[in-house]
Amino acid sequence: MNAIELQRHLHSRFPVENARHEWKAWHSLKSNVSGRKGEDLASYVSAFANMDGGCMVLGVRDQTLAIAGIGDLAEYTVENLPHRIFGRTPNLPSVGLWVEALQASDTGAVVWIVHIPRHAPRQPVYAHDKAWQRDGDSLVELRPDRLQGILREPLAGVDWSAGIVANATLEDLDPEALAKARVKFAAKHQQERWAADMIGWDTAEFLDRAKITLHRKITRSALILLGRAESVALLSPGVAEMLWKVPDERIAKHFGPPFILTTTALGQHIRNPNIKLFPATELLAIELPRYDTQVVLEGLHNCVAHQDYEQSARIVVLETPGRLQLTSLGGFVDGKPEDYYLGQRTPSVYRNPWLAHAMNNVGMIDKGGYGIRDMVATQRKRYLPLPDYEGSTQTRTVFNVYGQAIDENFSKLLMERTDLPLEQVIWLDRVQKRVRIGDDQAALLRRAKLIEGRKPQFFVAAKVAIATGQVVQYVHRKGLDARHYRALVLELLALGPQPRSTINQLLMPKLTDTLDSERRRKEFIKNLLQDMAREGQIQNIGGATKAAKWQKMIV
Repeated sequence: MNAIELQRHLHSRFPVENARHEWKAWHSLKSNVSGRKGEDLASYVSAFANMDGGCMVLGVRDQTLAIAGIGDLAEYTVENLPHRIFGRTPNLPSVGLWVEALQASDTGAVVWIVHIPRHAPRQPVYAHDKAWQRDGDSLVELRPDRLQGILREPLAGVDWSAGIVANATLEDLDPEALAKARVKFAAKHQQERWAADMIGWDTAEFLDRAKITLHRKITRSALILLGRAESVALLSPGVAEMLWKVPDERIAKHFGPPFILTTTALGQHIRNPNIKLFPATELLAIELPRYDTQVVLEGLHNCVAHQDYEQSARIVVLETPGRLQLTSLGGFVDGKPEDYYLGQRTPSVYRNPWLAHAMNNVGMIDKGGYGIRDMVATQRKRYLPLPDYEGSTQTRTVFNVYGQAIDENFSKLLMERTDLPLEQVIWLDRVQKRVRIGDDQAALLRRAKLIEGRKPQFFVAAKVAIATGQVVQYVHRKGLDARHYRALVLELLALGPQPRSTINQLLMPKLTDTLDSERRRKEFIKNLLQDMAREGQIQNIGGATKAAKWQKMIV
């Protein structure tokens, strides 16, 4: 490959710098492999390893990936660089760090791609006596939440939920919960060749077959799913409890085992009146329950299956107007929630494998990676915002279920455009929630005339709004035309030169609720003034930043 072809090749593999890709135009490796802490290769290896691993592309220019080449390898080779890095990065896994060398055929420029593995469970990777992580374009010391997330990761072969509970017996299990487990197990396995034998199993054999007990001994999973309420103390110091809370009404209610029964009981306490949605093309409203029962139960069961019980904390279900928020301790173990939205990824590991297997056997969760996909698809069919995991961290998982529209245009779009691919619906959902989407995603939606606006403040396109008869709402969300704001600025500057603070004072209260933060409103005003200056309407006569003072151009 020549230099141009190599640049294209690299851009196809590493299109942007992000949490997994970094570009460096280092001409020499002499002081950059192990040099200034927080800036050298060792520090970057620590930062990438402490997330999900990644790649460092060395010898390319920032922004463009133009081939600059490494001029001075400083006695480093593809073979010895990994060994030098291992000596400077304690806890880095010994497998997975390697160097890929590429060279432009016309210029001879050398590019190295350093492939960095993910950290081992509960083993943060260090460099210069610190564990590092990415923060935008810089490196910072590993933040406490991420450090705790690493330190609490599950270890292979160690499963808290499979632990035997000393002194627990079948008498500690709830008879009603046992009966329900039998019914659910039989329904799920009725096609098995041994299905006819199930009726003859005694309780102990059934529990072993369902992978709830182990060799006829009571596991923690058995008490969580089927245990009597008074037997929960046998799990101490672990905690198995759900808290349903309605802050606006000062209501709180606790639910403990057996969770095979009490997840349903909690779900029945959630306020679920019918709501109405109004299609633009019909006179009759669509009436449906605020929340879908199966979505709520799937969310609760996922919390039970993936909770980090060793942290001795409760699962919290917070009910606020139009939204349920389900919080459990422990971050996602395998990938990110978004990886499962389309049902194409299957989880390879679980925090509580024994508990997850037992819940799958009695029909409480799906282990094929379809649970999240099904919840997303169900909510789409209900024309409401999709469930999401906003607010989650490395140490806790937050699942949000919406029971009312955020943007009516989004809901009307779902009613009318049932042909939209699910991935585009997911992107549009992020747009209505004011969550940033990728440039490629935004470009596709814009070409399809589904969004308008200026990055990152996209909104539902005018075409959709007009087609659904929502012109007034559309104009309100979009805000008054920029010409209106320009006219206000020019009217102000007609009185004489004005500082930015005065312009802010004029425009900030007038911007619509589309700009839902002070930072966004200030960014809008900044862009407005820059556009007006480029077009020769105004000029800055005071200098940069706080000294800026704007005046109207005299024509």
